[in-house]
Amino acid sequence: MSRRGAQPARVDFTGAARYRRLESATPGMTRLRIAAIVGPTGVGKTALALALAEQLSIEVVSADSRAVYRWMDIGTAKPTPEERQRVPHHLIDVVDPDEPYSLALYQQQALAAVARIAARGRRPLLVGGAGLYVSAVCDGLAMPDVAPDAAFRAAMEERAQVNGWEALRAELARVDPQSAARIDPKNVRRVIRALEVHHVTGKPFSAWQTPASAPPIECALIGLNLERPMLFAGLDRRIEAWIAGGLLEEVRALLERGFAADLPSMSGLGYRELAQVVRGELDLATAVTQFKHATHQYAKRQMTWFRRDSRITWLDAATVTPEQVLRILTLASG
Repeated sequence: MSRRGAQPARVDFTGAARYRRLESATPGMTRLRIAAIVGPTGVGKTALALALAEQLSIEVVSADSRAVYRWMDIGTAKPTPEERQRVPHHLIDVVDPDEPYSLALYQQQALAAVARIAARGRRPLLVGGAGLYVSAVCDGLAMPDVAPDAAFRAAMEERAQVNGWEALRAELARVDPQSAARIDPKNVRRVIRALEVHHVTGKPFSAWQTPASAPPIECALIGLNLERPMLFAGLDRRIEAWIAGGLLEEVRALLERGFAADLPSMSGLGYRELAQVVRGELDLATAVTQFKHATHQYAKRQMTWFRRDSRITWLDAATVTPEQVLRILTLASG
């Protein structure tokens, strides 16, 4: 059983067999076709992927911007070691929490993983809720070739300390409203990165993140959705289970290892709130309340992002079966 408590659904073998036959009948495809399972946090993407692995020889390529960090396991909902033994997962535990990691690097590593999996005769399955990470793979986003500018970043951080992070967000909204609407306003480092790209190139960060005219990957996109009250209730239960399961201790251990609370990795949901608890700046009950609220808001932003993509076939996460997914993949392969 996974940490989420979900049990793999029973599967009819017929759909899997049909999907295998259709894939093997199209060896001359000029672009590699893969499947992707997307949707908001906590909706059940990993559980569905594990159930599909019972019928297809898949390997999962994670599209999670936080799972790349080592030693951040509970609060990123990484697949358990047992789940990773059942199904190979890629792009998990890639860097230490104090190492820089970018969307461009993710794109390079994810596409390489997809190619290696396909070369072994297995099926890559992209799984995650980070919209830009999914788009980097499925759309071949063009990335700005802008190296970090330490002086600019220091100036922006000083401005945020003096005038508050709202000043940076207001500036981003002026020069790049699309990025301002998409980026978590409390994620100051991502706001600064978007401003940095605009500062260096004269173009909005969002203008750089445009799909390629001929992406190297063709994705069959499957979205999982839940009614909002059900999703939020499940997220709250998951957060409470994480706290009971040692998330505060995980955050404490990270800080004791020397990973500063202001690192980009530590700005993730739950980690930033619980770091304040460890430092004595916030009581646990308040931190958990803030964590839950921020997670609800994040889930809503994820759905706003994915709802704009007309390619996604949406399924109800409360009733989805692997057979439904296999039927969709059969049609996509035809």
